[in-house]
Amino acid sequence: MKKYLSFMCGILVVFFGNAQEKKLAVTDINMENIKYPFPVKELPLQIQGQDLKMAYMDLQPQKPNGKTVLLLHGKNFSAIYWEQTAGDLAQAGFRVIMPDQIGFGKSSKPTNIQYSFQLLAQNTKKVLDELKITKVSVLGHSMGGMLATRFALMYPEMTEKLILENPIGLEDWKTVVPYQSVDDWYASELQQNYDKMKAYQKEFYYGGDWKPEYEKWLAAPAGWTLHKDYPIIAKSSALAYDMIFTQPVVYELENIKAPTLLLIGQRDRTALGKAKAPKEVQQTLGNYPALGKMTAKKILDSELVTLDNVGHLPHIEAYGRFIAPLLAFLNK
Repeated sequence: MKKYLSFMCGILVVFFGNAQEKKLAVTDINMENIKYPFPVKELPLQIQGQDLKMAYMDLQPQKPNGKTVLLLHGKNFSAIYWEQTAGDLAQAGFRVIMPDQIGFGKSSKPTNIQYSFQLLAQNTKKVLDELKITKVSVLGHSMGGMLATRFALMYPEMTEKLILENPIGLEDWKTVVPYQSVDDWYASELQQNYDKMKAYQKEFYYGGDWKPEYEKWLAAPAGWTLHKDYPIIAKSSALAYDMIFTQPVVYELENIKAPTLLLIGQRDRTALGKAKAPKEVQQTLGNYPALGKMTAKKILDSELVTLDNVGHLPHIEAYGRFIAPLLAFLNK
């Protein structure tokens, strides 16, 4: 009887998993079939001998306060997930710039360039230069926090304020985690599908609690896995993972000059390659309560806001608790 029940449960899991995948729409390689919340513009770039395009949204407030906020997305997302944040910032008078980095969202997906945070910061500055913006407050989430930090270090004269929302790169994983080559990351990315991506986000982003509103941020990237050109996406993603793993910002935090707000969900335990680390090391990685305090001590002019029982995505999981301190900090 037990064997029969286990067999039937297995059939149901496969059935409903396949049913969900059948309902999932295929996402075009540059998200041409995905509607963004605000008009999208493109900036042509020539990078390492290639003609590429960088997509971005530029949301203008009805009653401008003269300030601009730059929102930088994380690794498993694009600028689309800033919809609510950008709307409220614009309502408060801020102009809001939301780029899709090269390799993400509606931007080009090159598979044979060297990805670096310096390159992404340069590209982002070119967008601002195109728009004749000379001063910004920079908000980065997850991988975007690494990029925001690099931007602030490279362009201190442009960076009025820095906001880091559960940034990664606050510890050097490569000192304790075995190195994975781009080929290793690529092979892993080729195995991705909706069910795997949802299981990862549910466990590591939302503490095992999945809500219907999270689906919209998963559907588009999961839809890539159904596209005939998904290997291009997978290779671009693998190059980005290598960039993240090999270019931590932890050693340069003391050099940040801009006033900085750290918004840290305390349940977060994100760490790249954690599963490949020795068992005794795994428990020490991605300890955001400790990482937040450590980072606040390193950045001279910083303020730490801790968000209890919130994971890696405060602006999605606990929006009210995220936006209030953000607006207070920006309006100082």
